Amino acid sequence: MKITIETPAPGEEDEIIIRMAELDDEVLKTIRRLKDGAGKDTLAVYADDSIRMVPTKEIYYFDATDNHVFAYTKDKCFDTRKKLFEIEELLAGSAFLRISKNAVVNIKCIEHLSPEFNGRFIARLKNGEDIIISRGYVPDLKKKLGIGR
Repeated sequence: MKITIETPAPGEEDEIIIRMAELDDEVLKTIRRLKDGAGKDTLAVYADDSIRMVPTKEIYYFDATDNHVFAYTKDKCFDTRKKLFEIEELLAGSAFLRISKNAVVNIKCIEHLSPEFNGRFIARLKNGEDIIISRGYVPDLKKKLGIGR
């Protein structure tokens, strides 16, 4: 695959051109992230009757409960009005990682990890909260952290 990056002339609009014989899933995901503004350092969340822009680095984790996905910061909780897979796709390639069927965590907010006897891990977050990492997601966590095999 050839990648060409050009600087537009003054006054020209920025443009992305994708020329491929066949679009695969990975390219389609990248296009979706570009359209959704992935790479933004803020996320629109809902509190009471207002919309707030929260820096993603301040979000400790996302939790799906009762058909809602909530974003948790150090001491606040916000409704995202998105599905967990949308959050996961939006933040792909960042410090966020799926850790269970209903949670995505910011690995930069993990203070320490403790293994449990059944293959799960407990992650203690910097705000003192403990969250469970399901055993099926432990290999992805170890890979993201660069530990283990």
